[in-house]
Amino acid sequence: MMSPLLLPLGHTPALAAGLAAALPAEMGAIEQRRFPDGERYVRLLNAVDGRDVVLLADLCPPDDRLLAVLFAADAARELGARSVGVVLPYLPYMRQDVRFKAGEAITSVTFARLLSARLDWLVTIDPHLHRHPTLASIYSIPTATLAAAPLLGAWIAAEVEAPVLIGPDSESAQWVSAIAETIGAPWQVLSKVRHGDRDVEVSAVDRDAIGDRTPVIVDDVISSGHTVARVVAQLVAARCRPPVVAAVHGIFAGNAEALLRQAGAGRIITTNSVPHPAGAIDVAPLLAGGVRGLLTR
Repeated sequence: MMSPLLLPLGHTPALAAGLAAALPAEMGAIEQRRFPDGERYVRLLNAVDGRDVVLLADLCPPDDRLLAVLFAADAARELGARSVGVVLPYLPYMRQDVRFKAGEAITSVTFARLLSARLDWLVTIDPHLHRHPTLASIYSIPTATLAAAPLLGAWIAAEVEAPVLIGPDSESAQWVSAIAETIGAPWQVLSKVRHGDRDVEVSAVDRDAIGDRTPVIVDDVISSGHTVARVVAQLVAARCRPPVVAAVHGIFAGNAEALLRQAGAGRIITTNSVPHPAGAIDVAPLLAGGVRGLLTR
């Protein structure tokens, strides 16, 4: 059987090359451009007949990039691909998982239907599962949900002296507790009340439990940065060591990174699931394991 064909769609060359090497897979290419009216042009530059095609896509921001994935998937299938799957290190549209107000679209479910209709499988890392118990509850295709906690834990153990892990809200408890158990570090989780996308209240840290340790704020996603910045500011005001900020996905929308720096964050580290200078923890081997598991089903 021929090796898989990896077709990157907008992700960093380094992650694409790492994934191709780890699978292993042949590296292919997709041509993209815009017509004068803004419509997207997509062309597969490799023969796909009889091949397992692996699309690697950065969907951050998602609205501008989703159509390229759907167009490429349909083209590969029509041109004879044996299977077509997608690797989305960061999976968007997971936050709107219930109708909070009358008339709201539950976009996580609609997005899952769109991808399930065009693809054979999906690989992602730490999706924002809150009210959906698993991806299988909304996706009708096989999925691999990979955990980056061991990678973050290894980095913290190697790079941070005497860490104490802090989760900014209850949703972060799963990552904080998993990493703390892996590296044998103390941890605490705060509570959060959100009044808007950029208006949040965070409970007080337990300063006595931190002592002279280095606080490491751990979360799954850094988006606007406001919640984490509130925690950083608390720790600075309490005269803790300069806080380290660690997250799986670093979106850093708007001035999020500057906001964290101004609040007093020391080091900021994420995986390279979303292209950003802070993304120094490589997820290519992790993704490769997920893809191999689905291709051998």
